[in-house]
Amino acid sequence: MTVTLTCAHSQESPLKAIQMLWVNLIMDALASLALATERPTEELLERKPYGRTKALISRRMMLNILGHSVYQLIVLFCILYFGESAATRCSTVIKSFDSAQALDRSI
Repeated sequence: MTVTLTCAHSQESPLKAIQMLWVNLIMDALASLALATERPTEELLERKPYGRTKALISRRMMLNILGHSVYQLIVLFCILYFGESAATRCSTVIKSFDSAQALDRSI
């Protein structure tokens, strides 16, 4: 979402095609390693499957996704519009975002 909005604003792509392929390869490889190395628990193996009409993303997950997206867009546009001086001023905001992500993972 942020890449799309940045491209729409600046009229140029922030990444070249080969860079996008490398990012995709690395992100997919790390996710597959994380899934492959985690051993399933007995509780997980014995639970009944979810129904076909059951939502994949819960309400809480959707609120977290939307909240983080809005926050990232605010920081991105702050840096985009105010330049490098804003980047140094926004470093505290970016550090707080990292803290928020760490807190979100612990929940």
